[in-house]
Amino acid sequence: MLDSEVRQSLLQWLGQERFREDQETLVTHSYDATPMLQSLPDAVVYPETTAEVQSILRLANEHHIPIVPRGAASNLCGGTVPVQGGIVVAISRMNKLLELDTDNLTATVQPGLNTRKFHQEVERRGLFYPPDPSSMVISTLGGNIMEGAGGLRGLKYGTTKDYVIGLEAVLPSGEIIRTGGKLYKDVAGYDLTKLLVGSEGTLALITEATLKLLPAPGVRQTMLVAFADIYGAARSVSRIVGARIIPATLEIMDQATICVVEDYNHIGLPTDVQAILLIEQDGQEPEQVKREMTDIKNICASEGATEIRMAQDEAEAEQLMMARRSALSTLARISPTTILEDATVPRSAIADMILAINRIAEKYRVNICTFGHAGDGNLHPTCTTDARNEEEIHRVEEAFAEIFEEAISMGGTITGEHGVGTVKAPYLEWKVGTAGISVMKGIKQVFDPNGIMNPGKIFAKPSRKRLVISK
Repeated sequence: MLDSEVRQSLLQWLGQERFREDQETLVTHSYDATPMLQSLPDAVVYPETTAEVQSILRLANEHHIPIVPRGAASNLCGGTVPVQGGIVVAISRMNKLLELDTDNLTATVQPGLNTRKFHQEVERRGLFYPPDPSSMVISTLGGNIMEGAGGLRGLKYGTTKDYVIGLEAVLPSGEIIRTGGKLYKDVAGYDLTKLLVGSEGTLALITEATLKLLPAPGVRQTMLVAFADIYGAARSVSRIVGARIIPATLEIMDQATICVVEDYNHIGLPTDVQAILLIEQDGQEPEQVKREMTDIKNICASEGATEIRMAQDEAEAEQLMMARRSALSTLARISPTTILEDATVPRSAIADMILAINRIAEKYRVNICTFGHAGDGNLHPTCTTDARNEEEIHRVEEAFAEIFEEAISMGGTITGEHGVGTVKAPYLEWKVGTAGISVMKGIKQVFDPNGIMNPGKIFAKPSRKRLVISK
């Protein structure tokens, strides 16, 4: 509960429509896409300007009130759950495309702009913004920036952090910092732009971003490749990249995922195989794209592919890629609770990691389907379960802890694109070490000495004791 002075100030600045304490609003802002995690805020505010954000943060900092920035809340690490109450700052009204600069190939946006709508507007101008998280239909650009979102095109084009070249951000003190800009070279001091990208709202609140754009590729081709042997799929991935071919999209789905997706979508996916690769290549020159797709086809055939299917038109290509993009929502039909993770390994370890996930699932008697971005080693083991079954949920948690340990032992990480939030916080030290945690806490202290920015996230939980995996 906010004290009367704080309430009165927020009401005066925002009015009753944009300062909300009613139970319905508090409940709808008490959770995100992360299962089994909910906590009520004390209030929700909807700023429309940077000046309003400054006033809100300055007031909260003075009274030591937690601030939780929130976009569309599609994240999967508990990043926007107000675990210590406080004020949720919903950025949905700061949703404008401020400028599209075709001379510098940049766009300047507010953080609440919908990712898909931004893609569509950019593409209407013959330009291209590559980051394409699976949540792009509902996610916001500000949320993408705060989580360092990836997507299907990460192998060839990189992720969100590679396209954010300038930021306007409000510090907890209410001060504004501006980093980077429309320039592509800038080594004036520490790279604060890259520091803020992926900071999960724990350092500052983004109010404006400058994004790098590319010319739109003129040609795109898509294929599906099926394998009876998961190692054949993994070897194909390594050989494709080893042949100096970098596909725009190189996705993998295991048999369990294929069966569920096909059962729901009925698009003709082969269900009697161990894995399928969904591959898309794009470019400006039709002959080059055609040549590279032929080379990819030959590599997959030599590794024992049982089926190679080229999309015959844009509609079929979109259908194939939608099968992958809809994997999570389709799996969510199986059981009341769906837990999606994103352990990441070097792509040469893809097959071993998928088999390790299957072994771990069997060990703990849980159902895990795996899909993900094979080209950059980012796998999404997804458990279908029931939060009401406490004993099973305990087994699920133990299984994922072992999956994270396996990923690290293979040279990987606990999260490739979903972020740490509160869910992965107990495992962060496994990856970055004690010294790494100390450095991160030091950075947090400089930006946010009163600890009001999204408290309870990233390194706020005690580290979990590391497992000992027997090989």
